[in-house]
Amino acid sequence: MIFSHDRILTTHVGSLPRNETLSELLIMQEEGRSYDPKALTSEMDKAVRHVVTKQMEAGIDIGNDGEQRRIGFQTYVPQRMSGFAGVSKRRRGREFEEFPELMTYLMRRFPNPPKSQHGAPEAQADIKYRDLKPIADETAGFIRIADELHAFAERFMTAASPGIISTTMLNAYYESHDAYLDAIALQMSNEYRAINKAGLLLQIDAPDLAMDRTMMYRDLSDADFVRRCERHVAAINKGIDGIPRDRVRLHVCYGNWEGPHIHDVALEKILPALYQAKVGALSIEFSNPRHAHEYAAFKRVPFPKDMILIPGVVETTSNFVEHPEVVARRIEEAVAAVGDRERVIASTDCGFGTFTRREWVIEPVVWLKLKAIRDGADIATARLWGKKAA
Repeated sequence: MIFSHDRILTTHVGSLPRNETLSELLIMQEEGRSYDPKALTSEMDKAVRHVVTKQMEAGIDIGNDGEQRRIGFQTYVPQRMSGFAGVSKRRRGREFEEFPELMTYLMRRFPNPPKSQHGAPEAQADIKYRDLKPIADETAGFIRIADELHAFAERFMTAASPGIISTTMLNAYYESHDAYLDAIALQMSNEYRAINKAGLLLQIDAPDLAMDRTMMYRDLSDADFVRRCERHVAAINKGIDGIPRDRVRLHVCYGNWEGPHIHDVALEKILPALYQAKVGALSIEFSNPRHAHEYAAFKRVPFPKDMILIPGVVETTSNFVEHPEVVARRIEEAVAAVGDRERVIASTDCGFGTFTRREWVIEPVVWLKLKAIRDGADIATARLWGKKAA
């Protein structure tokens, strides 16, 4: 994992917008409708090439394939594992129940979501990772295109955490939630190792460590939620066992939607649990208007000396493009909180294409936001190193 040795490096969280043709094919695949596999493969390759090129043009140092081959950041998993069927009766987030107007607004804005976004299957039998071919095709396709384009100083690929899988595709088979969590960790380790073996950084996406305070675990006390976080982190550690920690980064977020977020857990409360993850970097939201103040948490719960902080310096649910000066100030605040300019890499709060057909930000603005990260990082570099960025 590279550090910001002589300038602030840039990255993003992972998902990027998918074009309409690809979106329709991914939905047809998920729903088991008839589609042309060759057309899907061709459209995936075209989409990956497009988002890799756009990341390069924006000045992203550490990039990926934009999750173009997946229908959602975690709902792709049942396509790769056996044992899932039916529909999970997942409880809505607390604010969606308190503010029914918010649900009406979301349904009006996103009228045709993929079925799995609101009706993911549940575990009804012993889950097994069926076949490594999908992840092998995914990594090989990305690497081939990135090599052809000479893209990125470093490359990463995302994978869902055991925790978010367990709270999205609910348990209807195992004797306990913890037993289910461990089974997921064991099976997902196949995917984690495949990404690592391909030479890519592994990013574990774990919104369960923050977002699920207001969803799956909303009835717990904060202290009990922290204990659940520790259990979920232990499952991550089990899944990535054997992978060097400097080849893994962990993304944590509060839910990538435009809403009040008034019930989100304070970062300070979950940091000790996050620090138990055997990873080299933590990716955390700091541009979300509800959490932009939380660098102060590091004063009370100091950031580990052996980790990189990947702060969100632009947010992902608004078409406002952050001014580079705003981005630079956010980077400088992150550096001050960590106490080391080399252990900060500027990023987005979350993804721009978390689910197919649920993009809050229009595609042209996505690339402007990534460019704002680069421009802001150059301004911060000039101040932090006393020189212009190379």
